[in-house]
Amino acid sequence: MHSMSRKWRARRGRRGPIGGSSPSQPKQSARRIPGQVLARTGTAGALAAGVVLAGWAGLSAAAPGAHERAAAAKPVVIGASLSLSGDFSGAGKDFTRGYHLWQAYQNAHGGLLGRKIELKIISDKSTPTQAATNYDTLIAHDHVTLTIGPFSSLLTLPSAKVAHRFGYALVEGAGGAPDIFKQHLDNVFDVSYPVATGLTPFAKWIASMPKSKRPTTAAYATITTIFTSSAFPTARSILEKAGVKTVYTKVFPTETTDFTPIADAMAASKAQIALVGSVDVPTVSAFMSAFETAHYNPKALIFTSGPDEGATFLKAVGTKNAIGIMNPNGWYPGIKNPLSEAMVKEYIKTYGGTATDVTATTAEAYSVGEVLTQAVDATHSLTNKKIIQYLHSGKTMTSVQGPVKFNALGENVDGLVFCFQWQLVHGKPTLVQVLPTNAVGSVRPLYPKPPWSS
Repeated sequence: MHSMSRKWRARRGRRGPIGGSSPSQPKQSARRIPGQVLARTGTAGALAAGVVLAGWAGLSAAAPGAHERAAAAKPVVIGASLSLSGDFSGAGKDFTRGYHLWQAYQNAHGGLLGRKIELKIISDKSTPTQAATNYDTLIAHDHVTLTIGPFSSLLTLPSAKVAHRFGYALVEGAGGAPDIFKQHLDNVFDVSYPVATGLTPFAKWIASMPKSKRPTTAAYATITTIFTSSAFPTARSILEKAGVKTVYTKVFPTETTDFTPIADAMAASKAQIALVGSVDVPTVSAFMSAFETAHYNPKALIFTSGPDEGATFLKAVGTKNAIGIMNPNGWYPGIKNPLSEAMVKEYIKTYGGTATDVTATTAEAYSVGEVLTQAVDATHSLTNKKIIQYLHSGKTMTSVQGPVKFNALGENVDGLVFCFQWQLVHGKPTLVQVLPTNAVGSVRPLYPKPPWSS
């Protein structure tokens, strides 16, 4: 998900580092002290706020070695711009949680090179211009040591350009659209799968069906973002080569608020399968509601983003209507990965809820921290140049999403991509892995999709 991802519920943020308690982070006690900088530290179970003592320069008259000890005691400040308000605020909240979970875990295990991690997060209001401004501020004014990425390909592209100008690595988890890598920036690294391949498992599954069972028609509709639209050409090519005729296509702007005319047109096409490029739960809910009203029930229905948002998705569409809905992603709460299982447990311990509440967006952010940690440990350095060189070395790293290995463009060529589907497991709606059908952990896809609940 890409991240994309890969959003939505407006949550008010403000310019400047996050401070105090909020729904997006564990309860903590934070207070402002004149002349000091708010710092983030963490333990395995909760995040605690601390302060970075000012006056390092005053150690110049201290005993020999004081400078070195002072430098070692200072936290490693890592800067990020996140969408704490605006269209992507829901994903921004989940990304914040992922970053803080990693920070808490890493600080409880020695930080980076023995130094605690401080996260400095600025809200970009879900706009590319503000995201670029924020990274300029973080690097040129705040002099952060390292930077990690924002949410969405839309915001990652301008952010990566700013970081590149200063020679900073930008490790990110929700900026996998091809347009980003066409820039040939040597400093951007996406730990998630390339989004252009997101719908490939679904398309290959449909194409592999016996001709007697294979759908013969398909309808496509996608929002015009570099995240969603980039996944459609490959999938459509695979399906058309398999004899699945395209009977409807529509690309709609991000400003669209009424999806009914588009959904009605897809329904009127009577396509046997429908693929929708979505970025949030409200969009998915609107399409599903319109399909139900029009009595349109495709044999297979997949959305690029939204169904992966767990409890939020179920609440919006209803647990019965959720059954059979599919989405691509590189992660889900039940993935068979020890690192992921540990993260899910820590999430529940920190934020409450159940595994269903943990989103792929949170996993994307957590993976960013894991990869950055491995690069720092391998180079024994916090120097951006050395970190960039290491990430381009072809080494395979690990994350809660699976293996990570970057090509020359910064894409994770080992990134796993699956398709997930809501099914009833022991009578409870559960998002399960279904594609590829031969992948470890996959269960049989529910096909055709059950009729709408009403």
